[in-house]
Amino acid sequence: MLDELTEEQGVAKPKTVSPPKGDKSAPDASTDKAADRIARRAANQAEREARRAANQAERDARKGKKPKSGVASESDDQPPVSSTVFNVLLVAQAGRLEREAALFAASLRRNAPDWNGRLIIAEPREEAGWAGESTRISSEARTALENFGAEILPFTARHFGKDYPYGNKIEAMAVLPSGQPFIFFDSDTVITKPINRAGIDFSRPSASMRRTGTWPSPPLYGPGPNEIWKSLYDRFGLQFSTSLDLSQPDEHWERYLYFNAGWFLGPDPQEFGQKFLQFALAIRDEPGEELACQSLDPWLDQIALPLVIHALGGGRPDKTQATLDGVTSCHYRNLPLLYARESEETIALVEDLMRDPRLAALFRDDEAFGRVIAEGLGRSAIRPMFENEADLLEQPIRHKLKREGLWFR
Repeated sequence: MLDELTEEQGVAKPKTVSPPKGDKSAPDASTDKAADRIARRAANQAEREARRAANQAERDARKGKKPKSGVASESDDQPPVSSTVFNVLLVAQAGRLEREAALFAASLRRNAPDWNGRLIIAEPREEAGWAGESTRISSEARTALENFGAEILPFTARHFGKDYPYGNKIEAMAVLPSGQPFIFFDSDTVITKPINRAGIDFSRPSASMRRTGTWPSPPLYGPGPNEIWKSLYDRFGLQFSTSLDLSQPDEHWERYLYFNAGWFLGPDPQEFGQKFLQFALAIRDEPGEELACQSLDPWLDQIALPLVIHALGGGRPDKTQATLDGVTSCHYRNLPLLYARESEETIALVEDLMRDPRLAALFRDDEAFGRVIAEGLGRSAIRPMFENEADLLEQPIRHKLKREGLWFR
């Protein structure tokens, strides 16, 4: 499961990035060809959909049904824009994360054009925990992000950095304005519906439930999940019993409050961030007897997160917050997984966004983009491979893709 969650965190240790060669302000010839291939596939798909729609309209006409206009009316097809103004936070740095952040920003502006919050990209400075690493977002990605309405704010990783890059999301909370509701997203996410019309409740902190039982891993002769989790709640003065899902069996991992840190939200980022940092550092520096046999890397943020949410009066997502797990957003993780398990609507969105020259230029040297989208392996090889295996967990999907030589990151 280690491989599963290290990808899940959405943070990567960057390699030193060489300066760009030549002018990359516009797509090169290979990018143009890739964009042409994507455009042709989209045109063919659009033609097929148009034929299906025409045939359906003809059948409806024969049956005396009133045809649909195909134009969504705000009054009858969409809920109203929420009166709550909230900010969105991502972490990005040189390399893959800056490209993913630009794709996220494009999807947000496409699907929530009337959202009036701030999209803040937290960029780790090349100092303290990231000293000696190239983390600065490239000028090309910076321009694209700003064109999509993002603000790039630097922060210093004083406690984690390259030794624990997943800690970026903890320390980046410091850049958000106090007292304003927020959502943090991993960069490998796209917005698929108007997020400002989902009626999300920010007053009660919560996080993603699209997770598996990756922690703890109880030893054969030692404390079990109940004892391990209870020790943490007791340590921070939290009521353990009220965190439990009593519909799940004792010692089963789903009984305990556990999240994927791909998104989390709350009403006050400063309060949330300070407690997140406090709990994570305490667990890292003094794990305690019950955690003596447990690995904290890469799980530390996901161990501390449920404690933070419970301490602030939150819990498992309610029905509005739950829309962030696949309705208003999609944590696709990487392009092979996107084609293996996500909806046709989400795949079509990503393909359409990638035709934007600003994104095409950023992704021109990205192997996953080149093989999965530009060369068409996503639709020709990956999608058919999993069309009858919708219920597979992520780890078996990864293993199958790797066996077939279709795993690109």
